[in-house]
Amino acid sequence: MAEVNLQVQGDFSKAQSIDFVERFGSNLSKLIEALGVTRRMPVANGMTLKTYTSSVTMAADDSVGEGEVIPLSKVQTQEGPSIELAFKKYRKAASVEAIQKHGFDQAIVQSDEKLLREIQKGVRVSFFDFLATGTGSASAENLQGAFAQAWGQIQVKFEDDAVQTVAFVNPLDIADYLTKAEVSVQTAFGLQYIQNFAGVDTVIINSSVPKGTVYATAPENIVLAYVQISGGEIGKAFDFTTEELGLIGVTHDIAKKQLTAETVALSGVKLFAERLDGVVKVAITPAV
Repeated sequence: MAEVNLQVQGDFSKAQSIDFVERFGSNLSKLIEALGVTRRMPVANGMTLKTYTSSVTMAADDSVGEGEVIPLSKVQTQEGPSIELAFKKYRKAASVEAIQKHGFDQAIVQSDEKLLREIQKGVRVSFFDFLATGTGSASAENLQGAFAQAWGQIQVKFEDDAVQTVAFVNPLDIADYLTKAEVSVQTAFGLQYIQNFAGVDTVIINSSVPKGTVYATAPENIVLAYVQISGGEIGKAFDFTTEELGLIGVTHDIAKKQLTAETVALSGVKLFAERLDGVVKVAITPAV
């Protein structure tokens, strides 16, 4: 008769799946909180998301006499690049040799950790690539000036809202400032960030930002779109373990023909800025 508290493979696989998805969800939630994002959009796989730019042309004469026709001002909205939100599928396997050498727990846990980091990296890189398509621009002679320009540009572009500013900078551009200032650098979703630094509400530090450039936008302009993995038709077909929002689904299985223990993950997460003209790229161009 087996002992009551004996852990079996199925128990471990389920626990590992829960740990995987909860860590992904928790890490992403920390990043969303740091960015100040409040807009979360569950969508269907394959759905096309729209971005846009807008401009306002005021009427030439705003002095209108009594009874005269009021001239028209023109608000123009143009579509930007479309984004198709599609599933990202991942699979990795721990071989029988790796399991024999490192032990079942370690072989699965360590390789799951690497897979989790790569999935998170994919979301981050996609977001920074998208920020690079922003249409706002400015320049400054140094990083302090770039932050000031970023703040000013965002206040102008979102003048009807009491907005905060989120800036993104390369580590090499901010390294000297960090050695001289007493700041607390925090980490979320594999990103380092500083709050309330040099007049900017949040500064995200990452090497995906080109050296010599600062990206900036308002939290209200950032959207988290995701395909919900939990429930529905997907839940009927696959035994995915998901976290609360269904941002990612993970399952563990044994492939006997290959003698491997497999981890399969499914996710469809996209961070993007809805208004491209609300993303400002500030070029740091030192005076000669």
